[in-house]
Amino acid sequence: SAIFNFQSLLTVILLLICTCAYIRSLAPSVLDKNKTGLLGIFWKCARIGERKSPYVAVCCVVMAFSILFMQ
Repeated sequence: SAIFNFQSLLTVILLLICTCAYIRSLAPSVLDKNKTGLLGIFWKCARIGERKSPYVAVCCVVMAFSILFMQ
């Protein structure tokens, strides 16, 4: 059902990026061995979270504000 609601889809993608970056910071070998294929999506999300961390942090704050005060 998150696919049909744009805000829910953005929330799921943002949480996926943050979770993958956190898991890679704790145990890099878990995501580094799957750089290609279907599980490579998690590695790519971790890379986005690491390289674009200021933008991801701003998006998290905006999304939290939106969820708490707009709905």
